[in-house]
Amino acid sequence: MPLHPGRPAGERPMSVNPVLGPANPVGGMTEAPPRHRLPDGPMAPSTAYQLVHDELMLDGNARLNLATFVTTWMEPEAGRLMAECRDKNMIDKDEYPRTAELERRCVAMLADLWNAPDPAAAVGCSTTGSSEACMLAGLALKRRWALRNAGRYPSREARPNLVMGVNVQVCWDKFCTFWEVEPRQVPMEGDRFHIDPAAAAELCDENTIGVVGVLGSTFDGSYEPVAELCAALDDLQERTGLDVPVHVDGASGAMIAPFLDEELVWDFRLDRVASVNTSGHKYGLVYPGVGWVLWRDAAALPEELVFRVNYLGGDLPTFALNFSRPGAQVVAQYYSFLRLGRDGYRAVQQTARDVAMGLSARIEALGDFRLLTRGDELPVFAFTTAPDTTAFDVFDVARRLRENGWLVPAYTFPANRQDLAVLRVVCRNGFSEDLADLFAEDLTRLLPELRSQPHPLTRDRNAATGFHH
Repeated sequence: MPLHPGRPAGERPMSVNPVLGPANPVGGMTEAPPRHRLPDGPMAPSTAYQLVHDELMLDGNARLNLATFVTTWMEPEAGRLMAECRDKNMIDKDEYPRTAELERRCVAMLADLWNAPDPAAAVGCSTTGSSEACMLAGLALKRRWALRNAGRYPSREARPNLVMGVNVQVCWDKFCTFWEVEPRQVPMEGDRFHIDPAAAAELCDENTIGVVGVLGSTFDGSYEPVAELCAALDDLQERTGLDVPVHVDGASGAMIAPFLDEELVWDFRLDRVASVNTSGHKYGLVYPGVGWVLWRDAAALPEELVFRVNYLGGDLPTFALNFSRPGAQVVAQYYSFLRLGRDGYRAVQQTARDVAMGLSARIEALGDFRLLTRGDELPVFAFTTAPDTTAFDVFDVARRLRENGWLVPAYTFPANRQDLAVLRVVCRNGFSEDLADLFAEDLTRLLPELRSQPHPLTRDRNAATGFHH
């Protein structure tokens, strides 16, 4: 069954406007290539290009997408480097040794940035994104637990579990489903929208492979208290002998906190943190297609998970869910590290935070909304309608903003706060003060009409707008 909806019955084929094709510009609309099967023959490259180009014009404007955490702007030089490397297969390290070397340098830079005890001894790799990185980190946690429990696993009494907040990204639910791990989730309570360290420790037992701490929740942009989580697990070990490792999902925050919150202890400075991941294509400032996962040392990554192949030339170790993938994003990551350095990243991320905090303050001043977060951790903030606002809801706001080109997600929170529906704004590099001003002006201009509604107009919340991690 396809994951995307099928074509409607009787759907017409694509029609080729006569001005698109150079061969016969007065031939009329006689070409009609099918949409859902291969055409019988080829067409001119310029015609094929224009057909695809015209259809893509109906996509939203990525720069106005305030739902996504993914990078939507890079410098032209980065784009040129990526174009030069788009034919290089990242896995083929023997054929492309310099690309492989740039990957190794990026791992070393991240190990140093995240305060690994010995950056030279830290191990890590690039991935296609944080979702794959989390899968690999989870697999390492499960295998380490299985090795420690070889005498009783697999068995009916030894079912591995993973403890996390209910606010984790969906990739963790996928991990638990794909690799048969029981998810144990700490629910939200009141105004606590992420994990509670004491509650997480209480969910741990001899079958717990690890606890996930999120440095930057996708629901509201807040940091989870990783140090407090580790302290709670330290106390658990003293009381019970259970030694439970922590993985930090730093998809966004691991590229924010090292530059803007240097005093915050969340990384390998905490002995209990076994691994950290981040998305290079989020606040790592690279176009989509790259993530990173690092382990504090070789002991944290079981050697049996690393495969070695020789059929590409040389002896190539690999630990990944994918095999072939482009090297362009890894090269772009190294470019960004080289181009910006610590001071440059600090300036970019501080600007994003300043924009977020300034925009959230303007929205709060309107009086129709209540802020949940202000953008002072991740440059991300969530807000809902004020208690006395009854004419419209967040879904009405998202729908009306979309009419102006702004893509702002509206969604409900998970258990135990399904009653809370919010809007979230992600401020990224490229979302400038000027764009923030235009957003605030558009929102302000919409409010009189929204206030005049007799009641919220959204009937189907699920169809009103999407929530994209």
